[in-house]
Amino acid sequence: MTGPAARAAWLREQLALHDYRYYVLDDPQVPDAEYDRLMRELRQLEAADPQLVTADSPTQRVAGSPGAAFRAVAHTVPMLSLDNVFNEEELRAFDRRAHERLGEDAPLTYVAEPKLDGLAVAVTWRDGLLERAATRGDGSTGEDVTANVRTIRSLPQRLRAPAPALLEARGEVFMPLAGFERMNREARERGEKVFVNPRNAAAGSLRQLDARISAARPLAALFYGLGRIEGLAAPDSQQGLLALLRSVGLPVSKEARAVQGVEGCLEYYRDLGARRSALPYQIDGVVYKIDRRSEQERLGFLSRAPRWAVAHKFPADEALSVVREVEFQVGRTGTLTPVARLEPVFVGGVTVSNVTLHNIDEVHRKDVRSGDTVIVRRAGDVIPEIVAVVIERRPPGAAPVTLPQCCPVCGSVVLRVEGEAAARCTGGFTCRAQRQEALLHFASRRALDIEGLGDKVVEQLVERNEVASPADLYRLSAAQLAALPRMGEKSAANLLAALERSKHTTLPRLLFGLGIRDVGEVTALALARHFGSLEALMAADEDSIQRVPDVGPVVAAHVAAFFASAAHRTGIRALQEAGVTWPDMVPQAAADGVLAGRTFVITGTLTGMTREQAQQALVARGARVSNSVSKKTSYVVAGSDAGLKLAKAQELGIPVLDEQGLRDLLR
Repeated sequence: MTGPAARAAWLREQLALHDYRYYVLDDPQVPDAEYDRLMRELRQLEAADPQLVTADSPTQRVAGSPGAAFRAVAHTVPMLSLDNVFNEEELRAFDRRAHERLGEDAPLTYVAEPKLDGLAVAVTWRDGLLERAATRGDGSTGEDVTANVRTIRSLPQRLRAPAPALLEARGEVFMPLAGFERMNREARERGEKVFVNPRNAAAGSLRQLDARISAARPLAALFYGLGRIEGLAAPDSQQGLLALLRSVGLPVSKEARAVQGVEGCLEYYRDLGARRSALPYQIDGVVYKIDRRSEQERLGFLSRAPRWAVAHKFPADEALSVVREVEFQVGRTGTLTPVARLEPVFVGGVTVSNVTLHNIDEVHRKDVRSGDTVIVRRAGDVIPEIVAVVIERRPPGAAPVTLPQCCPVCGSVVLRVEGEAAARCTGGFTCRAQRQEALLHFASRRALDIEGLGDKVVEQLVERNEVASPADLYRLSAAQLAALPRMGEKSAANLLAALERSKHTTLPRLLFGLGIRDVGEVTALALARHFGSLEALMAADEDSIQRVPDVGPVVAAHVAAFFASAAHRTGIRALQEAGVTWPDMVPQAAADGVLAGRTFVITGTLTGMTREQAQQALVARGARVSNSVSKKTSYVVAGSDAGLKLAKAQELGIPVLDEQGLRDLLR
């Protein structure tokens, strides 16, 4: 080797080879110290002569300054999600449907792979060079995260030859468990905030505007799918696709393998499940894909998912913990909710230290006591729950939990109406806890949406007796807010601006924000659409309110009682005097809408629209939107992080729409 240019080219080639052997073949040829020596030499050559720097140089994984925002990227081929199955019966039903559509009796060949718990991405290489990377987003449009994806060492800047003219590969960015634990340990030592689980850490790291932050995070990637390919024929099987991805230098799962029929799938599922805790990354199930591409094409797609692939989810994780004590929290309607304070335990991907026990009947049913060893589970991988008490480990003298006679916050009498599970503090707004929770509810995103008015600020305002009702929020001054700990003049100004913006709201948001017992977003929208104005609703009697679709006698009684209260009417007038406005709505009878007679349930987080916007769009077309899933539900709209409602829909066989499917239906 003679000359700096030739030496730099050789170093780039060697480093790329070592990355391939380390990340793809899992067969490194040199120790880390030698790799680091080669990298240092290349950096020195490029620093001495910047003209030696190439776009695919491993030294260029981080460059430039932080960007202002992520650019939207339209997916040429939609990035669909997968349908889920949760048990053997559902998997067999999926396999049976595939056989029926294909008209074949012989067992199908599947490729089984771990279902990584990370962030889906589409990465494009043109003429072998990495050109662009985008997140899944809503399936049609994602975010450009090219600069951040370049920082992932296991992902090549240049594909190995012979590479296709264009390759868009689909895969998952995740954080290996060892890197996650190391990153959190170092953060604790620095006194910084830690991530709750590897998936959140991966998502947060990939969506940094400053790629240098992403580069400092231990991210990795595995590829499993194909978006587009040019200059080379698409493989005729999933096995062939994985072999192609691997041959051009992309990391694929070493756990992927072909299996025969449902029995092969189940054997793989049980085997991987038994080894799940020993894997170097977090998974939440197994993905099965019909191997032959010709069969995939014959089966086609649903609106949101392919008919030739499915995700088989693992059951919720369980772990043991010890109950430190059972406390009672007071909510905005005065309800006392027992909460078990636990020894922190990592279960289902998060650290759990508090678990709600719902009501005193549930406490007695499960017989949870302070000091008990309990089995903790994340139901649907979302909501932590205590499954059972390990009675054999109960300490001597552990006393049953009893319902407090007086409110633990204000000392008012606790009342429990016969026939109701809930017990309530009778202190009303004189109870600091109720006042605080009511104000937080009023300011929440789906109510008046007052950005910056969080728990700590409300707690301080209530403790200082500066806010006693929602209307008082609009009388706050910059001086009052700036005097709060950790607030400052700029934060105070931002909060005042948010309060000013929130003055212009809608009738459904206002009704929801008022905190009327049992009136959620769906009921608030139904009341607003039926009566059209707050004045008409306030003048309505209980019988009139009960005529609103899906408003039963209990809710009607709560609504009528709320507006019959002189204190509540005074509070509404005070809001109007403070400048809060809401336009009337034109009462609409939606019986003739195109979706009339259909019932929808919305769960999870939507990205391209708010849940309120989705509700309004459905109701405007005659649909009914409900809070609970039942056999009468027509569709469940599932956003990200959907939990028990999605699981129940799948259990009942109710059609599930993702956000794109909802948009298609609305169109």
